[in-house]
Amino acid sequence: MKFCIITHVPHGYFNANYFAYSPYVREMNIWIKYVDEIVLVAPLDLKNLTEIDIFYSKDSIDFRSIPSYNFLSFVAAFKSILKLPTITFEIYKAMKNSDHIHLRCPGNIGLLGCFVQILFPKKTKTAKYAGNWDFAAKQPLSYRIQKWILSNTFLTKNMKVLVYGEWENSTKNIKPFFTASYHDKDVIDIKPRELNGKKRFVFVGTLSNGKQPLYAVQLIEQLHRNGNDVELCIYGEGIERVSLENYIAKNNLEKIVILKGNQNQETIKKVYSENHFVVLPSLSEGWPKVIAEGMFWGCLPIATRVSCVPNMLDNGDRGFLLELTLDDDVKNIQSLLNNNELYQNKVKKAINWSRKYTLDVFEEEIKLLLKS
Repeated sequence: MKFCIITHVPHGYFNANYFAYSPYVREMNIWIKYVDEIVLVAPLDLKNLTEIDIFYSKDSIDFRSIPSYNFLSFVAAFKSILKLPTITFEIYKAMKNSDHIHLRCPGNIGLLGCFVQILFPKKTKTAKYAGNWDFAAKQPLSYRIQKWILSNTFLTKNMKVLVYGEWENSTKNIKPFFTASYHDKDVIDIKPRELNGKKRFVFVGTLSNGKQPLYAVQLIEQLHRNGNDVELCIYGEGIERVSLENYIAKNNLEKIVILKGNQNQETIKKVYSENHFVVLPSLSEGWPKVIAEGMFWGCLPIATRVSCVPNMLDNGDRGFLLELTLDDDVKNIQSLLNNNELYQNKVKKAINWSRKYTLDVFEEEIKLLLKS
């Protein structure tokens, strides 16, 4: 089988191998275990290999480099319009010469892929929509177009669309799905940590406005000012780092909020296994891996009510759902900090639920999709 991947994920090339963002590559390495040839259409603009990048498991990849594009400014839009014919033609050629088309959505390249795949109604196709599938959510127009095309069974034929969560009134080609980080062999007995001494919180993810790391800092700041012995460690990098540093310095939070930067998977696994809470006050998510990973290691999630997160947390029975009203959230978290028994019960439920979604289960589902 010749397997064609269409993605917006930036890639790099080093020592005759391609690399990209590790969570994405780890998943794709499972898909490509069961195919003969790989055609990969993506931007090739990463210059340096970092802690959060890994290589594909196969080195025989037919890589079709395309430029990235956006419409965030007038100049960028003008340049993008000039790029679109070339990108579209590369996607068309790759699809035409492949047996199975796999789209990674949402994204600018995925948007073009959604249009081009219409021309190949008889080819077997899958799409992984790694964002919020809720049609009622406020999202960019390009995201809404992608969801509309993918769920339209007249335009999109012979495709399974993998989405996070279960949604009412879904078309027959929509398949509720999940993602995973750990194997069955990683399952070990974990006892919930006691809520005595310092209460340790972690934030793991891109330091961007959409992830709202500042809100996580403000939660810990207020809990500290209310007399709690708390600490927040932030793992990740992004454009919000400087503003976070300034806020921490201005409010004298250096002893309770620590910026740790990007770290590899093994380090993050250890972080989850040693802390009490993982905080993700994100404005938009698909299936947030940091939540599932934290639950796997007994680190209770504190997250917003977006996408399938309420389902993951069983509406708060195995985690804590934020309202994004600081005073109310601090008050409710305080109540949980004062109730060790409730905390431990939530952690136990979180551990039991998350361990149903391992890479072994995920791999079996992928094998079935490729055979269908």
